[in-house]
Amino acid sequence: MSILITRETTFIIQGITGREAVNMTRECLDYGSKIVGGVTPGRGGREVYGVPVYDTVRQITSRTRVDGSVVAVPPAFTRDAVMEALDAGIKLIVIVTERIPRYEVAQMVEMARVRGARIIGPNCLGILSPDEAKMGGLGGRAEDARKAFKKGFVGVMSRSGGMTTEMCNTLSAAGLGQSTAVSIGGDPIIGSTYADLMPLFEADPETKAIVIYCEPGGRMEAELAQYVVEKKSRLPIVAFMAGRFMDEMPGMRFGHAGTIVEGKADTTTEKIARMEAAGITVAERIEDIPGMVRQRLGL
Repeated sequence: MSILITRETTFIIQGITGREAVNMTRECLDYGSKIVGGVTPGRGGREVYGVPVYDTVRQITSRTRVDGSVVAVPPAFTRDAVMEALDAGIKLIVIVTERIPRYEVAQMVEMARVRGARIIGPNCLGILSPDEAKMGGLGGRAEDARKAFKKGFVGVMSRSGGMTTEMCNTLSAAGLGQSTAVSIGGDPIIGSTYADLMPLFEADPETKAIVIYCEPGGRMEAELAQYVVEKKSRLPIVAFMAGRFMDEMPGMRFGHAGTIVEGKADTTTEKIARMEAAGITVAERIEDIPGMVRQRLGL
């Protein structure tokens, strides 16, 4: 099984005629995903790799079932695109766009909450359920994605899109496939955190363990640790913490916009301590992750 998406999931791509969106469309189709339409205002009537392009989201949702949308429009128009998707009743929205103003992201996340929808991202590569579907650019070309991601029982979450693929490739090489991999996004405000997604993995009977990629900055690891303790999670978690050197460089940013260390609680040392206290195993090297997963599962 998987979470969020399966081979039956239908979705659209907003901003489908953009250069990167065109490539993403091809990659998703080649992987077997069901893209039922694309939206670019003023370009309705065109096609992108056989996917019909419309001027509005409603033109698609009025014709067919739409489970999700990938939003790949410029940051100045992302909020309007997300609101349009929410107004059309779409419940899963993956925002790949980066450099969106924080207050606009907060507005989108709040509106999604009110509408009972889920946002993944922004500034993410999306979701991939091996041998099912991929929604976004995660894994790149279909042939590369099939090599890196294998079907199995490990759920993967990462703030870095590239490291999502790297960790899944490492797991796959060790014979540990994945149920679903989610690139949650590297911005300070995102739609779905580790703790937000944990209940979905908990509810999936085929997910037996979780692997996450962490970075300095933010409160997501603390929230995850709190969730694990309070909910008595059944899933063993192995985490890799990047950027440990930043503890010696206060105020420095590591990679993503959300990795600014603003206080002691944001440091890698404090994050590691919190996670270990909650029973989360923290790896020093990515190549150590498969062995730790096997150990936690008694394999």
